[in-house]
Amino acid sequence: MRTPAWMTLKSRVSATALASALTVAAAAGVAVFPVTAAHAQSAGAVRGLPDFTDLVDQVGPSVVNIRTLEKVSNNAGEALGMDEDMLEFFRRFGLPVPKVPGGRAPKGGQTEEEQPRGVGSGFVLTSDGYVMTNAHVVEGADDVIVTLTDKREFKAKIVGSDKRTDVAVVKIDAKNLPAVKIGDVSKLRVGEWVMAIGSPFGLENSVTAGIVSAKQRDTGDYLPFIQTDVAINPGNSGGPLINMRGEVVGINSQIYSRSGGFMGISFAIPVDEAIRVSEQLRTAGKVTRGRIGVQIGPVTKEVAESIGLGKPEGALVSAVEPDSPSAKAGVEPGDVITKFDGKAIEKVSDLPRMVGNTKPGTKSTITVLRRGKLKELSMVIAEVPSDEAVKTKAGSGGNSKTPQGVLENKSLGLTLSELTSAQKKELSVKGGVRVTAAVDAAARAGLREGDVILQLANAEVSDLKSFEAAWAKADKSKPVNVLVRRGDWAQYVLIRPSK
Repeated sequence: MRTPAWMTLKSRVSATALASALTVAAAAGVAVFPVTAAHAQSAGAVRGLPDFTDLVDQVGPSVVNIRTLEKVSNNAGEALGMDEDMLEFFRRFGLPVPKVPGGRAPKGGQTEEEQPRGVGSGFVLTSDGYVMTNAHVVEGADDVIVTLTDKREFKAKIVGSDKRTDVAVVKIDAKNLPAVKIGDVSKLRVGEWVMAIGSPFGLENSVTAGIVSAKQRDTGDYLPFIQTDVAINPGNSGGPLINMRGEVVGINSQIYSRSGGFMGISFAIPVDEAIRVSEQLRTAGKVTRGRIGVQIGPVTKEVAESIGLGKPEGALVSAVEPDSPSAKAGVEPGDVITKFDGKAIEKVSDLPRMVGNTKPGTKSTITVLRRGKLKELSMVIAEVPSDEAVKTKAGSGGNSKTPQGVLENKSLGLTLSELTSAQKKELSVKGGVRVTAAVDAAARAGLREGDVILQLANAEVSDLKSFEAAWAKADKSKPVNVLVRRGDWAQYVLIRPSK
C-alpha cells in the first residue's frame, strides 16, 4: 500500500527536527542518550491514566441513592380566605401554607403531608440489607427511601446514627444484595488514585475520580479524615470512596467550599473507623465511648523546650473535671499526657480518639510529664454521656478577699498574693499564688489580675515562699515557663524577664 504524501512529509519533518536537536545538544556539550522502544513503552505506562470502567461495573451495583422525607403539618384552617385551588398550588410545589392569626378553618382542617427533605448516597454493607451512609443524611427524617441501581425502592429503618463520627446504618428488607469489599486504610497512600460513586444534586450513579491528597487530616474530635481531590458535591454524602482494587476505603462526608460547591478539597471518613461505629450501631443502636475527664490543648514548640519535653508532642492538660477518672488518678492541670496505654500521643487529637475507642470500665494507664519527670497513673475509663456536649464552667478564680501576704517581682512584672482557702476550694487546687497585678513582661505574656500561678520554671508553686525559691533557681537569661490557671483552664505561658 502506498504511503500518503502527508505522512511522508510528517516523517521528514520529524527526522529533520530530531537531527537538528541532536546537533545543537552535542555542540552545547550536553550528553545525548538514544530513546529505545522499551524506554518509550515504560514512559507511556507511567504517564497513562487509569481505566475505571471495570471498577464501576464491580462496585456500582452496591451503591444506593437515599431520599429522605419529612411530615409537614399543613393547617389549612389558618389560611384565611384561601380557596382550594390556591391551597393545592402550595401543596403541589411543596410550599408552606401562609398562616394568618385568627383564620377560619375550611373543610378538612389540619392535614399532614410528606415533603422531600434531602438526597444522599450510601452503599450496601451486608447482603442481608444493611446500608451505610452519613448521619447528617438521615438526621431528622421521618421516612428514608433507598433506591438500588436496578430501580427497586425500599423504605428503610434507621438502625442507628452517630453524630460525632457522622456515620449511620439503615436496614432495608432485601436479600442477596451485592455488598462492598472493605479495604485496608493503613495501606492507602497519598497520591493513590481513588474513585467516588454517588448522587450529586440527585444525579444517581455519578462517577468521579481523583487522588488521595492527604491522610490523618484533623477536622474533628474522633476522626482523622482522608483528604482527596475527588469531585464531591451535595448528594454525594454517604457514598463510598473506592481504591483501584475495588475496595471501599472511606465514606465521602465533607467538602471545603466557599461557594457551596466543589472546590478541589473533599474529606472522607476512614472506613475502618466507620466499621467500628457501625458494629456498635447494629448491636446496640448507639455508640459507647470512653472518657477520662480532662480538657486538653496542644503543646507548642516553645513550651516543649521549656519544660524539657524536647519536641512538641503530647496533650497539655488545661483542666481536670471534679470526680472524673483523671481527678481520681491524680492528674493535674499542667501535666502533659505523653502516652495512653503505652501508645505515644504524637498530637493532641490522638488522645480523644484513643480514649473514645476504649470500652468504659477498662483499667488504663497514662504517662504524664510533670515538672520535668515522667509519671505513670492508673484509672478506670468512664462513659461519655449520650448526646451531651462537653461543657466548661465559667469561674472567676479570684473574687475572695486577698490575704495579707504580698510579693512583688519586677523582673517578671508580677504582684502576687497567697490564695485563700475558699479560692483553693473553688479551683480544686492544693496551692498556688494569685496574680493581683500584671505589668511589663507579665502583661506582654498575657497574664492578668485574677490568674493563679501553679508552676514556675518546672517547679511547683504552693505559696509565695515556694515561688521565690523557684525564681531563685530559674535561668533568668531565657524565657521562663509559667503554668497559669484562669477559671477552669490552665496553660503554659512564657515570660521574658526584664533586665
